[in-house]
Amino acid sequence: MNKKIAVIGGGAAGLMAAGEAAKFGADVTLFEKNEKLGKKLAITGKGRCNVTNLCSINEFLTNVATNPKFLYSALNYFSPQDCIDFFENLGVKLKVERGKRVFPVSDNAFDILDGLKKFANTNKVKIKFEKVNRLLTDNNKITGLIVNSCEYNFDSVILCTGGASYPGTGSTGDGYNFAHEVGHNIISLKPSLVPIEIKERFCPDLKGLSLRNIKLYVYEDDKKIFEEMGEMLFAHFGISGPLVLGASSHIRNTNKNYKIKLDLKPALNEEQLDKRILSDFEKYKNKMFKNSLDDLLPKKLIPVFIKILEHDINPEKKINEITRKERAALVGLLKNFEMTFKNFRPVEEAIITCGGVDTKEIWSNKMESKLIRGLYFAGEIIDVDAYTGGFNLQIAFSTSKLAGKCAAAD
Repeated sequence: MNKKIAVIGGGAAGLMAAGEAAKFGADVTLFEKNEKLGKKLAITGKGRCNVTNLCSINEFLTNVATNPKFLYSALNYFSPQDCIDFFENLGVKLKVERGKRVFPVSDNAFDILDGLKKFANTNKVKIKFEKVNRLLTDNNKITGLIVNSCEYNFDSVILCTGGASYPGTGSTGDGYNFAHEVGHNIISLKPSLVPIEIKERFCPDLKGLSLRNIKLYVYEDDKKIFEEMGEMLFAHFGISGPLVLGASSHIRNTNKNYKIKLDLKPALNEEQLDKRILSDFEKYKNKMFKNSLDDLLPKKLIPVFIKILEHDINPEKKINEITRKERAALVGLLKNFEMTFKNFRPVEEAIITCGGVDTKEIWSNKMESKLIRGLYFAGEIIDVDAYTGGFNLQIAFSTSKLAGKCAAAD
């Protein structure tokens, strides 16, 4: 008789786990509380879906911020290359971009979602759009579920309920409650890949300003811990955008002092930038300093620069009177625009959740609970998280593949 397996959560991990368990002969029912599958997957990567990262397993693990060793078995079972082959075999064409990031050729996350649905359907997974209320156990073993006051018997349950980020997509932390109720320790939840609040008061004035091709640095107590080129966005509370989300995952202890520094002209060294400024100043030589920065900076940023530099350069000073020392102050600010970290935005605004079910209580070679036989975990519910670049989605796929196979085979 085939094993009866319930998968809770119809996102990336849930669809993969359900399809894999069914492929190995299990009778699988997937429960999804939303009215449709994969709501969070459909919006990942601004709707483009960064599926994985085409790097070696060792390189992959260096990009995992929390509990990397725990993932070794899962990544060996289903590697980034395996992930690429999996989707290509389902007819989803992929491409590799900067930083070995892998996306669908169509730049459409729904193609990835459709591929996962096809995998589940091909393997005859039954899908129920119902909310699970709790797990049923007896003698430290899974026996079934309560769903809408009805009791269902199952041999195993795979929890793929996601984290606590993007609650509008259904990631409201249900899985943590299920796990806690049967005795699991939940490592405290924190946001990761999240916008950052800034102490300086100029951010509301810069709201909506997008900066491209800049370099962002993060310093922890004067030690550089992050450096990357890309795009960011100012918001009323501080900063957001791809660069900032990537930087946030390197800030692990919010009680420490962090500085965020921007190089607004990374293509030019200080000498080259000074020559560029001299060229601009020649054009504006009869204007006041405060009216001479239109070619150098976005309009919203000019008043902020004028204010920061007012102790070095009188805003009313004519350009043809600006000294070399004063130009150096402008060059310095363009190459080193500094902000002070205040806090992360709430976990609800994060892309992923840091924290979750304690990895010490999960067998890493099969994703099964060490406390409750027949209970498996996959994806963001586990206390593992990684930097940006396709790593977190690959973790979801690898852990769910392994959980699905082991739940069906054990």
